[in-house]
Amino acid sequence: MCRGSETHSGRSGGAPPLGELNPPVAGQAAVARFKNIQCTYLLAHLSFNWNKLAIDSTTATPGIVLLELQLQSIDCLATAASAADQSFSFLSPHMGKDKPVIAKGRDYVFNVTLFDEMINALDVMQEAYFQPWVGTWPSAIDWTAAVLGTHIAGTLETLHRSLEIAASRGIEISEGWSVTENTISLYFSQLIGFYFGQNIFALRQEAYDDMLWVVLGWLDTVKFVDGYSSTPSRPPFGFGDGNGVEFPTETLRNRTWHGTLWTPAFAHRARIFWELAEAGWDTTLCGGGMNWNPRLLPYKNAITNELYIAASVMMYLHFPGDDNNSPFISEHGNTQPMNGPPSPSRDKKWYPHDPKYLAAALDAYTWLISSNMTNSLGLFTDGFHISGYSSGSNNTKCDERDEMLYTYNQGVILTGQRNLFSVDPDPSYLKAGHTLIQNVIRATGWDLVRDSPVDDLDSLKPGELPPWRGLGRAGILEEACDATGECSQDAQTFKGIWMHHFTAFCSRITQQAPLNHSTLTSTTPPPRPEFWNSIAKEHHAACQRYSGWLKHNAHAAARTRDSEGKFGMWWTAGLLNVKTSELRFGPDSLAPTEGVTDYRNQGVPQTSEWVAEEELLPGGGGRGPTVVYNDQNNKMQHPMTGSRRSNKGSRRRGDDKMAEESTRKVVDDDPNTRGRGRTVETQSGGLAVLRALWELSVQED
Repeated sequence: MCRGSETHSGRSGGAPPLGELNPPVAGQAAVARFKNIQCTYLLAHLSFNWNKLAIDSTTATPGIVLLELQLQSIDCLATAASAADQSFSFLSPHMGKDKPVIAKGRDYVFNVTLFDEMINALDVMQEAYFQPWVGTWPSAIDWTAAVLGTHIAGTLETLHRSLEIAASRGIEISEGWSVTENTISLYFSQLIGFYFGQNIFALRQEAYDDMLWVVLGWLDTVKFVDGYSSTPSRPPFGFGDGNGVEFPTETLRNRTWHGTLWTPAFAHRARIFWELAEAGWDTTLCGGGMNWNPRLLPYKNAITNELYIAASVMMYLHFPGDDNNSPFISEHGNTQPMNGPPSPSRDKKWYPHDPKYLAAALDAYTWLISSNMTNSLGLFTDGFHISGYSSGSNNTKCDERDEMLYTYNQGVILTGQRNLFSVDPDPSYLKAGHTLIQNVIRATGWDLVRDSPVDDLDSLKPGELPPWRGLGRAGILEEACDATGECSQDAQTFKGIWMHHFTAFCSRITQQAPLNHSTLTSTTPPPRPEFWNSIAKEHHAACQRYSGWLKHNAHAAARTRDSEGKFGMWWTAGLLNVKTSELRFGPDSLAPTEGVTDYRNQGVPQTSEWVAEEELLPGGGGRGPTVVYNDQNNKMQHPMTGSRRSNKGSRRRGDDKMAEESTRKVVDDDPNTRGRGRTVETQSGGLAVLRALWELSVQED
């Protein structure tokens, strides 16, 4: 294995010193995996130093250090290359490799033009909810708005991919380019508007997960701009008279796409918010992990750590560098105000592919997978408290696990795993991701072998629901709050987040050397083509096995649309044609409540488990006003009506307009008009599931 054993523990800018990272105590397999992580970091460190020497001639790293790093990396690569001799499968053994047996008796065909339906969903989301004059979705809250921007960036990438696919198949796309480019420019201009409309001053004071949604959103946008601006198949436009006179002229032709102008601004914001969120990483408690909210007692939850992993590895892969040190004081005392035009500074630069980002992702991933945060279903629970912390105990272990399940806790990690594989071609990242996806699908009540729901849906009586399976029922992804109509603005965003990161995970694997190998000398060869071919084949096969389930969910989601094309929150209601007046809850219809705190819907409890004793409301425990600091304008989101638990709910910060809608009368017996009804967040969920299905469908051949 590696001769070197040092990894990064520092968090300062530039190439960090090699520090120390302790592997989780989980047997020989975990130790072996940890050694591979050490090798990955070593390669990143070498790559960074070569890049930095090439970019900044004033930086002189001693040649002997680089030589030693290179020698150590050769040992690492020898181990990594041996993986090409292994056989891989990302499917559970009982699933086999045969095509699934399709159950008879119910037609789940999604008989619409999928691409147009996806674009229509985007059109409705922007026309109904986005206000260009303020550059945002006024009914959104800070973090959900950041997620909406991510969905737009992802859909723009899909629009671009549609042109690339058409070109690769020999389809004449000259007209298609002009039409599609108009749509791309339209929605990209709205992303630019959102850059200025984003509530960055409030977000800087909010929870660490809120900050990290900002990072992901703008890095996804940078990724789109990079891909679209470098498209090789863009057709020529213009005319010539045959005598050497052509228009557009060469001067006009030799221009990059205008969107590249905004890359430095997007990258700068991503860096600023990554650095703000980095303060949440803590090793004094629980042996590591990101804390969720600095204004509450320590709570190390799944989403903040998954976001930190995904954002950090994306910073390593897609952050193009930054020479703008606004809004901080430079080394010479100059300041760059946030409300003024940014100007480059020569005092400090942030380089692309800085290994501190990769080290942060690896640290967090190592901690998360060894934290015992998954339950018996193989799903991530919400997070850990530290027992006795509020009473002055010297306990530092995460030993009180909250068993609450949310869909997005199973999603964001997928982007982290997929991108970690791009850096370190270890199949264990993909294996873990596929296992999680299969656990999620199983927890919706779907049989991947038969490619159908586990329950007989035809035998259900009107208003009767199949049993709750952990994250849904009848093969449909659900939040626990869906059936009762009590979902908050947070929860209305979750399923769309899962679909977005599922789409990123199931993107095709191309035969290319990982980033770390690209700058090494010829004596350190990248993994052999057989490795990529084997991995890509199995990854593709596993993702295609999910297509039946995905079509099933897209079909259900599409049936929740109203006459204006707005998607509802509870997709199962669309599948089963549920009417509010007929809805009946049996003993197994609702999610269990023991050992869970549904703070995303009911607010953070005013108890000593969450809040410091000196900040508790008079009278001690119970639920009072929420102390979640993740929404804008200090407005309150009222508890949902018609809920089996609404009498226990606390008020959450949100939007008054949506609070008013929460008390309206149910329209036409439609369960998706209960509570907050149809919103920009539920629309983004519909967009995300349609996009996921389209992306998977174009890979079928």
